[in-house]
Amino acid sequence: MIEIIRYLEKSISNRESSNIILFSIGKLISLFGTHIYTFAIGLYVLKLTGSSLSFATTLALSIIPVVIVNPFAGVLADKFNRKYLVVLMDILSGILCLALYFFSSYYGLNLTMIYLTTFIMTSLMTVFDASMESAKPNIVSENKIMKINSISTIISSMSRILGPMLGGIVFAFIDIELFIAFNGVSFILSGISETFIDFDFNNSKVDEREGSKKINFIEDIMEGFRYLVQKKETISLLMIFIFLNFSMGLSLSVPLPFIINNVLKMNSEYLGIIQSAFPIGLIIGAFFVERVSNKFPYKKLLVTMNLLIAVGIVFTGIPTLPIKLIKGSVNLLVYYSVIMLVLGIAVAFIDVPILSILQKSISDEYRGRVLSLAFSLVKIALPLAFIISGGLMKILPIYTLHLIGSLILITSSFVSIKNKS
Repeated sequence: MIEIIRYLEKSISNRESSNIILFSIGKLISLFGTHIYTFAIGLYVLKLTGSSLSFATTLALSIIPVVIVNPFAGVLADKFNRKYLVVLMDILSGILCLALYFFSSYYGLNLTMIYLTTFIMTSLMTVFDASMESAKPNIVSENKIMKINSISTIISSMSRILGPMLGGIVFAFIDIELFIAFNGVSFILSGISETFIDFDFNNSKVDEREGSKKINFIEDIMEGFRYLVQKKETISLLMIFIFLNFSMGLSLSVPLPFIINNVLKMNSEYLGIIQSAFPIGLIIGAFFVERVSNKFPYKKLLVTMNLLIAVGIVFTGIPTLPIKLIKGSVNLLVYYSVIMLVLGIAVAFIDVPILSILQKSISDEYRGRVLSLAFSLVKIALPLAFIISGGLMKILPIYTLHLIGSLILITSSFVSIKNKS
């Protein structure tokens, strides 16, 4: 009897490990494939047209669907079988790439086809993400959710660093049409590998969503919103997410490149190194977040990390003060790289646990919609922060933006924690 129990425990453990490995492979191929394609095709458009506006349009078309499609993707993830959606989105992305390859072989690549396929591919990726994010609590046990979210953060951060780099290499040394074909095959292989993921590993009731339920997108989205409004604890966590992104967008994303290039007159290569330090910090943080979270209460960890981020934001403004405390480009490079590295680690210590708590606390039938609404709100907060930051930079000393961002972050985190208590 004991041997049977041990065998069953080992079998369950192996199935869960297999789920994590297959998830990682699928996420890696899908995310890297999309990022590399977007950057490489953007450079191709720039070469083809010589227009920075066309290049920017290509990049914008890889972001806009995330905001527009996300709420609808959440409905699909809640109404349809998530495994079918995950597999289907990757296979459709592969078919799209192969269709573009065959089309371009006969007629050549043109702007209309590039814009259309970029928009469609990003839309497919958005549905893929919504389905996979909402399915995570079903493919691993509850105590492994933070681990799978850490892996997801590592893959996402790696794609932010290596995606543009590999996209540049692809554009420089590989025929763009050949890469599109290779990307298509990779997506299809990824979709096939995902058929082996057990999406009911940690599901108390078998997923019966086969598309038989009627879908009314507006009503279904509103239903998800009503569910969210009733969950005060969930709203408090989402507010931390939103204000963290808003504060960093306001005081870092826009001001930092301006400080490096225009105020401190540093080389643009230095800006690339400094900005790369942030996703490296995210990767480091994701490696250790589970261990740290097990030792400290989440509320204490959240307050500490928010204060650390607030201090880090203020420190980014110090070199812009009239008194020059740090001199020399190399010293400034090291100074800013360390700050961005620490900020990345701190953000990982906030984001990964929050996402894990949300995935565990939101009911399965609403999880796709609520998470998609949350991510849409975050995506909307960022461009709003960019616009406000750009406007304030024209009328206020740049270091005041860091003070404003820090105050917003500290105030919002304490208010959210108080409401959560």
